[in-house]
Amino acid sequence: MDGDMEGFISQKVIVYNSMLPYSDRLELEATELLAEIKANLSRAVLLRELWPGVALWCRKLFSFLKLYGRRFSKEDHILFIKLLYELVTLPNLEPNMMLGYARLLIQLLKKKELLSRDDLQLPWRPLYALYERAVYSKNEHLGLVWFPNSVDHILKALIKSCRLYFPASCTKEMLDEWRPLLCVFDMVMQKAISNMELFLPTIMPQEEHSQGFQLWFDELINLWISVQNQPSWEGHLVNLFARLANDNIGYVDWTPYIPTIFTRILRSLNLPVGVSQMVAPQYLTYYDIGHLVLWISALLGGPGNPAQKQLTCLLNSIASFYHPSNHGRWQARLMRLLQRLPASVVRRVHRERHAAPSWIMLVPDCQKLTDEDLQEFTRSLTGAALLAMFSKTGSADAAFALQNLALLTPELAIPAVLEKMYAAMETLTEPHTLTATLSCMIGMARSLVSPTNHYPEGRAHVLPLLMGSLPGVDPNDFSKCMITFQFIATFSTLVPLVDCSSAPSQHSDLTEIEKNLCFASAAFEDFILQFLDRCFGLIDSSTLEQTRDEMETDTQNQLESLVELGLSSTVNTILTQCSLELYKMALQKVFNFATSNVFETCVSGRMVADMCRAAAKCHPAESLRLFVPHCCSVIFHYTDNEELQSEDELDKELLWNLQLLSEVTRVDGEQLLKFQGDLERILCVCVRLRCKQAYTLACSLLEHTLRSLSLIYPTEYRSTSGGFDSDLPIRDWGKAGDVADLGVCWHVPNQEEENFVFQLLSRLLRPELQRIEAHVSGEQPMSREELLLSLAIVQHCLLGAGSMLPLLDGQHVSDLVPSMVNLGEIKLHIGINYDDSRENYRKSICQTMRLLLHHILEHTEDDTKSLFVIIKIISDLMFFQGIHKKEFDSRWKSFTLVKKSMENRLHGKKQNIRALLIDRVLLQHEMRKLVVEGTVYKVVHQELLCDLLLLSTSTYSQVRSRAQHVLISAVGTFSFAYRDLIPRILQLLSPQHTTGTQQQFKGALYCMLGMQSGNCLASARDWNCVGEVWPALVRCGLSPSMTLGKSSIGGLLNEIIDRIHRQHDTIGIYYTVSEACVEIANHIAQSANPTSCLEAPSLEELNEGLQRQLIKNVVGARKYEKLVNDLLDCLEDSNLPWKFEHMATDLLSLQLREDHPLPPDAVHYFTQGLTHDSISIRKMAVAAMAGILKQLKRPRIKVALKPSDISGNEDPEGVCAGDREANRWLQYDSKNLPLSEEQWDSQQYVEKTHWGYYSWPREMMIHAASEKRKHDLPYEEMSEGEKIIFEYFSDPEFIDQLIGFLSLEDRKGNDSFNPRRFCLFKGLFCNYGDVFLPLLWPHLEQLASNPHESSQRCVCEITAGLIRGSKLWSFSKVDRLWQLLCPLIRKALNNITVETYTDWGTCIATACEGRDPRKLHWLFEMLMESPLSGEGGSFRDASLLYVLQGGLAQQQWRVSELLHRLLTYLEPKLTQVYKNVRERIGSVLTYIFMIDVALPHTHITYSPHVAEFLTRVLERLKPLMSEPEIHVLEENTQETDERTQAVKLLKTVLKWLVASAGRTFTNPVQQQLKLLPLLFKIAPVEIDESYDEMKQDARTCLSLMSQGLLYPEHIPLVLAALDELTVSRSWHARFSVLTYLQIMVFYNLFTLLSVPAAVLHIRKLVMQLLLDEQLEVRDMAGTTLSGLLQCQFFPLDSSLQTELQTLSQTRLPRARGELASTDLVRRHAGVLGLSACILSSPYDVPDWMPQILMDLSDHLNDQQPIDMTVKKTLSEFRRTHHDNWQEHRQCFTDDQLLVLTDLLVSPCYYA
Repeated sequence: MDGDMEGFISQKVIVYNSMLPYSDRLELEATELLAEIKANLSRAVLLRELWPGVALWCRKLFSFLKLYGRRFSKEDHILFIKLLYELVTLPNLEPNMMLGYARLLIQLLKKKELLSRDDLQLPWRPLYALYERAVYSKNEHLGLVWFPNSVDHILKALIKSCRLYFPASCTKEMLDEWRPLLCVFDMVMQKAISNMELFLPTIMPQEEHSQGFQLWFDELINLWISVQNQPSWEGHLVNLFARLANDNIGYVDWTPYIPTIFTRILRSLNLPVGVSQMVAPQYLTYYDIGHLVLWISALLGGPGNPAQKQLTCLLNSIASFYHPSNHGRWQARLMRLLQRLPASVVRRVHRERHAAPSWIMLVPDCQKLTDEDLQEFTRSLTGAALLAMFSKTGSADAAFALQNLALLTPELAIPAVLEKMYAAMETLTEPHTLTATLSCMIGMARSLVSPTNHYPEGRAHVLPLLMGSLPGVDPNDFSKCMITFQFIATFSTLVPLVDCSSAPSQHSDLTEIEKNLCFASAAFEDFILQFLDRCFGLIDSSTLEQTRDEMETDTQNQLESLVELGLSSTVNTILTQCSLELYKMALQKVFNFATSNVFETCVSGRMVADMCRAAAKCHPAESLRLFVPHCCSVIFHYTDNEELQSEDELDKELLWNLQLLSEVTRVDGEQLLKFQGDLERILCVCVRLRCKQAYTLACSLLEHTLRSLSLIYPTEYRSTSGGFDSDLPIRDWGKAGDVADLGVCWHVPNQEEENFVFQLLSRLLRPELQRIEAHVSGEQPMSREELLLSLAIVQHCLLGAGSMLPLLDGQHVSDLVPSMVNLGEIKLHIGINYDDSRENYRKSICQTMRLLLHHILEHTEDDTKSLFVIIKIISDLMFFQGIHKKEFDSRWKSFTLVKKSMENRLHGKKQNIRALLIDRVLLQHEMRKLVVEGTVYKVVHQELLCDLLLLSTSTYSQVRSRAQHVLISAVGTFSFAYRDLIPRILQLLSPQHTTGTQQQFKGALYCMLGMQSGNCLASARDWNCVGEVWPALVRCGLSPSMTLGKSSIGGLLNEIIDRIHRQHDTIGIYYTVSEACVEIANHIAQSANPTSCLEAPSLEELNEGLQRQLIKNVVGARKYEKLVNDLLDCLEDSNLPWKFEHMATDLLSLQLREDHPLPPDAVHYFTQGLTHDSISIRKMAVAAMAGILKQLKRPRIKVALKPSDISGNEDPEGVCAGDREANRWLQYDSKNLPLSEEQWDSQQYVEKTHWGYYSWPREMMIHAASEKRKHDLPYEEMSEGEKIIFEYFSDPEFIDQLIGFLSLEDRKGNDSFNPRRFCLFKGLFCNYGDVFLPLLWPHLEQLASNPHESSQRCVCEITAGLIRGSKLWSFSKVDRLWQLLCPLIRKALNNITVETYTDWGTCIATACEGRDPRKLHWLFEMLMESPLSGEGGSFRDASLLYVLQGGLAQQQWRVSELLHRLLTYLEPKLTQVYKNVRERIGSVLTYIFMIDVALPHTHITYSPHVAEFLTRVLERLKPLMSEPEIHVLEENTQETDERTQAVKLLKTVLKWLVASAGRTFTNPVQQQLKLLPLLFKIAPVEIDESYDEMKQDARTCLSLMSQGLLYPEHIPLVLAALDELTVSRSWHARFSVLTYLQIMVFYNLFTLLSVPAAVLHIRKLVMQLLLDEQLEVRDMAGTTLSGLLQCQFFPLDSSLQTELQTLSQTRLPRARGELASTDLVRRHAGVLGLSACILSSPYDVPDWMPQILMDLSDHLNDQQPIDMTVKKTLSEFRRTHHDNWQEHRQCFTDDQLLVLTDLLVSPCYYA
C-alpha cells in the first residue's frame, strides 16, 4: 500500500495534523481510510445501493474532509465531484438524500483554486432542472411533494459553487432559455432575473469574455438604468452586476455608469430628507448590502479613480446619519455598510497583492489599488467610523471597520482612535466612551504593535495604553472590567513582557525607536505588579458575604463566572508572556496572597484558585514547589485527626487548601510525579470524608490529577517558540506564528504516569465498585448519602481517566439493515496505546452500574440524586474519551471569535499568533476524539440504551427528561439503532400494553419527540419506521393510560404532529442509479493513489444488486400502500377519540405523492371527508382532493409552434421587444374573435402571458387544437379513483351537503377567497369536463342571488375554478358555459357588497391568469359593458372597476384594444364627484398606462400612451392655470362651469399620479412638469391633518415626484420649471420649490453632480430665494443651503463666503422707510447664509468656522428677525458640538474662545 503513494501530490491537506505528537501514524491512517472510502463508495454505487451504502460512505467522505482536508490526488478529487454531481441530479431522488449529496459536493468544490476550468466541466442543465423542480415546484402547494425547508439555500449554495465550471457555451444557452421570460409586467420576470443572477458564470479567462458576460452586459445594464421605482427583481440584477464587477476588475468599463450606480445606492438606503418627506411604500426595496460593498470595492482604483470621488461624496452626505443622536429604521443598514465596506476592500487588496497564484484571472496592473487610493479610501470612511463608535447599537460595527482600515493604512486609522482613547481614559464620567474605544483598540492591536514601515511609532503607545487601562479593572462596573481584561490580554498576547532596558548597551544596531522601546520596557515589572494588586482588590470585593444576602444560594451568578474567566485567562496570558525573573516575582506575590488568607470556597475562593491555576500553568516546576508542600502540610495537619471522617462541617482552612490544591494540579502531569506519595495519601483520606463540600473538592482534585496525567495537550503557549531568552524580544512584537515551524511542546503520558493513573484507580475506584456490589447484593447496605459519595468517586475517576480506558466493545447487533456493502466504523488513533493486560475499568463500571440501576429502580425509585449521577455515568461510558462535545463546541466558537479579532486578513496565509495556532492544533486532536459518525451498534450499547429507555419512562419527570436527552443523542450516534429502539418504545404506547402507567406513556411520547434541534424519531425517513410509528401514534388513542383530560399529553401529541409536519419531506419509493454514475464509480474503483482495497464486485453480485434494487422499489410501494391502509384501518375504529381522528387524517394527507397514485380507499375517505361534520377534517379533505385530482389529471398532447409561420414576420437579429408585427396575432382583436366552432379550432392559443413580448422561446409548445377532445370519459375507462369521485359528485345529496358546508362562515370577517377550494373545482372541471355542471348550476344561481358574504365567496371560488378548468373544453361546451355564466356574474356583481368585492376581484383575476384573452372574450366583453353606469351608487361603480382591473391587469400587454376602449370610456367621466370612485379610477389609469414603458430595444406600444393623455388633461385644466390661488370648492355643488369641472378633474388626476408613482416603470417627466405650477399652488406649507383631500394629495404627489429618478436629459426641464415658479406670486409656491429641491437633489445626488451646469443653476436658484421678501421663504432657503453644503453638492469656497459676508454687512439706514426693508432682507439673507455654513457641519469644526462664528456674533443685537436667527444658530451649534467640546476647543484661538464663552452663556442666550 505504501508503494502506491509514491509520487502522490495531494490537493490540500490540513496542515495542523503534521504538528500532532502522533503525526507519523496519520499518513498511513489517512491513506488506508481513503482507500476504504473509494472502495466502498464505488462498490455501493455499482451495486446500486443508494441506502444505506452510498449514504453512509458519503458521510464518511465528509468526515474524511473534516479530518484530513483534501488529502487525495487531483484525479480522485475530480472523480468524487463528478460522481456526486451525477448523484445529486438523479431524477426522482428523495429530497433529503439529494441535500446530503449537495452538502458534500459544496464541501468538495469549496477551494476553487484547486481545480481549474480545464480540469473540470459540469453541464448546467441537470442542475437547472433540479433547481426548477425543487424551488419552483408545481406540485408542492398541492401537497404532492414535500421538500425540506433548507432546500432553497443549499441548492443556491451548490449552484454558486458549480457555476464556475459550466462550459463556455452555457451563457448563450441560458440567455436563450430565460430571455423569453423578460416581460417586465409579469411575475415571471423575478424568476428570470434571479435565475440569471444565480447561474450566469462571471469567472472566465479573457478570451472567453465574448462568449460570457459581453453577451448580456449592455442589455441588462440598460434595462436596469431605464427602470424606475425599483421593482422586486432589481435587487437580483444589482447582485449580478456586483459579482461581475468583482470577478472582472479591469475588464468591464463602469465609468459611464458610476453616477447612476451611486445615485441608486444612495436611494436604496431610504434615508429621510427634508421636513415633510413621506417615503412611498413601494420605494422600500432594499439592495443587499453584502453585494453593494462588493460592487463599490470593485469599482475603486484605476486611472483617475472616479469611483472614490463619488464614494467620498456619498459618505459625506450620509455622515451625519451616523451620529449617535440619530437613529431610525435605516440605521442597521448604514451600520452594515460601514462594517462591510473596509472588509471588502481588504479582501480585494489581499487578492491583488498577497494571494497565492492560481488559475483565476489576475487584476491588471493599471487597475490595482495603489497606496494613495487606499489612503483616500480610509480618509473618506474614518469620519463616519469615529462617529459610529459611540452608536446606540454598540461599537461592534465600527470596531470591525476600524480594524480593517488599520490593516490598510495604519498611519491614518490608528492615530485618530488613539486620540479618542487617551481622552476617554482621562474622563471618569463617561464609561461608555471608554468601553467603546477599548473595543475598537482591541481590533487594531495587531496593526499597532507590528513593526510595519507605515506606522513605526505605533509601538511607543503600548505601555502608556496598558498602564492607562488599569483603572478599568473595577469591581463596580462588570462590563468595563470585562473589556479591560480583554484589552490587556490582547496586548500581552502580542508583546513579550520582558525587561530589555539593558539591551542598548549591548547592541549597536538599534534604531532610535527601538532604543526608546527598550528603555520603556523597564516599566513592564511595574505594570504586572499593579495589575495583580488591582485583581486582588477585585477579589476582595467579591467574597460571598459581601455580594449576597443570607437568603440566596451559594453558587456564582453569571456575571461573576464571566469575570472569573476573564481574570484567570488574563493572568495566564500575562504570566505566560513574561520573562522568568518577572514570573518568579509575580508568582511569589500570588502565592503570598493565596496562602495568607482563608477564602470561602464559593465565589472569591474560586477566583483565587483559578488565578493560582493560571499562574501555575506557565512554569509548573516553579509553582508546584511552592504550592503543593504548603497545601499538603495544612491538610495533613487536619486529617491526622481521626474524628474528621464522620463530621458534617469541616474547618474553612482545610476546605480552602483542598480547593487550592485541586486547581493547582491542573498542570503538566510529569511535574506531578514528584509529589506522587503526598497526593495519593491526601486522596485516599479526603475522598471518603463525610462532609459534602470536602469530598466534592477531593473528587475534583482526583479528576484533575488523573486528567493532567493521562491527556495529551500542549504545555506552553508563548508568542515565540523556545523562551524569551533571545537577545532582543522587542523585535518579536506582534510576530505571527510560523505554521511550518511551530515547535509545540506536547505532554504525552509516559509509562510512569500511566502506572500512577492505574495505581490510583485500583486504590480508589475498585473498592468503590466492590462496595456498590455489596450494597446491591444486600451484604452491606449503604445509606443514600454514602451511595452518592461512592457514585461521585466512580464518576470522577471515569472523567479523569476516560482517555486511557478503551471504549466498550463486543458483539454487533445484527440484522438491523440488510446491505451488500461493509457498514463498518472509522477507527482513529488518538495518541493512546491501550494496554490490554490491565483491567478495563470501563467494562467493570458498566456492569456494576447496570446492577445498581436495576436495584434502585426496584427498591428505592425515589432516590433521584443517585439516578442523575448514574445517567451521567452511562453517557460517559458510551462516548467519553477525554472531552465532551459541548465543551469542544464552545472552545471552537471562542477560537473563531479570537481569530476573527486578531487575524490579518490582508496578508492571509494563516498569519496568526502562535498561541492561536497551538490552540487550533489541540482542537484538531480533540476533534479526532469526537468523530463518532456511524459508530457500529453493539450489544453492550443495546443493553445500555434499554436501561436508558427504562429510565426515560420511569416515575420522576426530572429523571425522565435527563435520560431521554442521553438516549436521543445516543440513537443519533449509533448507526441504525433507531430500528432497534422504535419497536421497544411503540410497545409502551400500544393499546395492548395494559399494565403501563401514565408516566411511562408520557416518557415514551417524549422519546418519540426527540430533542428540540435534532430529528424527531417519529419522522425518520425509513418506510419500516414510519410504517410502524404513524399508525401506532394514532392507535395510542385507544391505550388505557391515554387521557386527554391531562393537558400535558394533549399538548405533547400536538407537538409531535407539529414536528412531523415541519420535518416531513417526501420519502423515496423508486430509486434508480444512472449508467453515468456506474461508469464514474468504475473509474474510482480502478484509480490508483491509493488503490482500492477491495476486489471489484463480481458479475453475480452486480446482478444481485440490480435485482435487489428492483425488489426494493416494489417493496417500497407495498410499504407505502400498507401505511395508508393502516391509517385508514385506524380511522374505521369507532372508539377512536376525535383528536386522533384528526391526527390520522393529517398524517394521511401527508402521504400524497407525485410518483404513485393514492390507493382508492384513501380517495374514498377524502371524498367522503368533504362533507364530514368536523370543519378541520373538511379543510384537510379539500386540500387533499385538490392534490388527488392533480394526480388523476390525464396528460395532454402538446405541439411545437413556429410563431413566424403565423405572423409571417421573422424577428430581426438582436434584441427587439415590445409590441411589434411579429406578435400582433397574440393581441385581443374584437374583429377577429373565435365566435364559431371553426374559428375556435383554427386559431392558435398561447396561454402564457409573457411569451412573445421580449423574444420567442426556442421551442414553443402549445396545447394541440386538432386533438378532438374525447371529453366525457366513458365510465368504463376511468381508473378506480376517478370512479369514486365521479360517483360522489354525481350524487345530488352529496352536492347539497357539500355546497351547504362550503357556503358556511368560518371566522367572521376574516374569511377570504380560498385558493385550495378553487384548486379543487379547477381539478374537477379539468378532469371531468362539464358532467357535474347540471347538478351544481341550481346551487350557483341560488348562491349568486344571496348577497351574504359566505355565499358570494362560494360562488367566486367555484366560478374561478370553472373558468380555469374549462381551458381545454371544446367550443360547444365553452359557449354553453358562458351563456350560463355571464348572466350569473352580472347578477352577482349587482349584489356586490363591501365584504365581497375583493373576493370577486380575486375571482376574476384568478380566472384570467395565464389564459389567452381571446378564449375569454365573453368575460371581457361583459365586464367592459358599462362599469360606471352610476346605477347602484358610487360603491358599485368602484367595485365593478376593481373587478375589471383585476381581469385586465392579468392580461398585461395583450389587450391593448380593451385598454383603449376603457380609456375612451373613462376620459369624459374623470370629473367624478365621489372620492372612492376617483381613487379607483386613479388605480385603473395606472394599469392602463403601465404598458407604456421606455425600455431599451422596446417598440412603441399599441396600448394607450401616457404623454398624449396628459396633454389632453392639461388642456382641460387650463382654467386653473391662470389663477394665482386656488380655493377649494364645496364637494357637491352642481355648477358645471369649466372651472368647477377642472377642479374635479384635478382631484382624479392627483389620485392617479399618487397611485402610479410607485408602480409604473417609467415616468412621463416632460408632461408631469407642466403640472408642477398647479401642484405648487395647491400644496400647503404646514403639515396639518385637517386639510381637505385635494391639498393632502397635492402634497403627497409633490413629495413622490421629487423622489423620482432623474435622467441627465430631464434635468434642464425640471430646473426650467422650478425657475418659473421662483418668480411666482404665491409665496407658498416659492416655499415649496425649496422643499422639492432638497429631496430631488438628495435622491439624485450623483446624477446632478455629473452635470456641472445643473449644479450652478441650483446654486443660483437657492441664492435667489435667500433674498426673497417673504421671511418663511428666506428661512427655508437657509435650511436648503445648509443641506446642500452638508452633502457637498457645491463646495463652500471663498467666493461663496465673500458673497455672504458682503450681504450680511449691508448697512441699514437709520430711517425706517421703504428702502430699509430691501436692505434688511439683504442683511438677513447674508446672516442666514452664514448660519447655513455653520449648521452644515454639525459634528466638527472646519478651519473656516471660527471666523464665521465671530462674524455672526456681531449681529446678535440687530433688529428682528436677524437676532433670532443668530440666537437659534448659536444654540444649535452648542447642542451639536457639546459632546466633543474638549476636542473642538483646540480649533479656536484664545480670544475667539473668550467671545464664544461669552456668547453661549451670555444673558442674551436666555432672552
